[in-house]
Amino acid sequence: MSRRLFAELFGTFVLVFAGTGAIVFDSVNPGKIGHIGVALTFGLVVLVMAYAVGSVSGAHLNPAVTVGLWLARRVPGRRVAPFVLAQFAGALAASALLFAMYPHHATLGATLPHGPPWHAFVLEVWLTAVLVFVVLAVTVAEPSVRALGGVIVGAVIALEALFAGPISGASMNPARSLAPALVSGSTEHLWVYIAAPLLGAVVAVPTCVLIQQPGCCRDGACS
Repeated sequence: MSRRLFAELFGTFVLVFAGTGAIVFDSVNPGKIGHIGVALTFGLVVLVMAYAVGSVSGAHLNPAVTVGLWLARRVPGRRVAPFVLAQFAGALAASALLFAMYPHHATLGATLPHGPPWHAFVLEVWLTAVLVFVVLAVTVAEPSVRALGGVIVGAVIALEALFAGPISGASMNPARSLAPALVSGSTEHLWVYIAAPLLGAVVAVPTCVLIQQPGCCRDGACS
């Protein structure tokens, strides 16, 4: 269990440092990375971490993914709280390091709605539902598809960040949003990025059951 927790902490640290770091670096050096570069950074870092720590912890790196897998009976309940705490710890460590590097940056890459907050809320629910659905579907697919799981999930994150980033920030991950918001003090709309991804995870499970039944939700992985 300690190896699983450290894998989640480390993987989430790398995800948040690379992803929010790309946002910070781009704002400090405009035009060097750009929106497409930020979106690809988030997708690629998830892809890399999926293969680097996936064999240890499953590479959830996201409380919404952990909750979705638990609701789908893929993860036992006793792992949920420790995994989520490890993810938040990794994210906070990443934001703390960014703060040490850029102490005067206003947001440290925090996700903020660009428009009405309810637009961001609806979009984050939908984005996370799609992400968790893909995670659930890929992990019960045939072995040749499962072998490409990291590529598929990373591609989904990059795709969603490409089109939704300018509207909601395309968080899909409470840990990714909570850490920079707390460290930078940009907490005004934090509720959107905690509640919406968790609701999206809840929506994803019955959707996967309807499409992938009987294999989507099962007890066999809850060992």
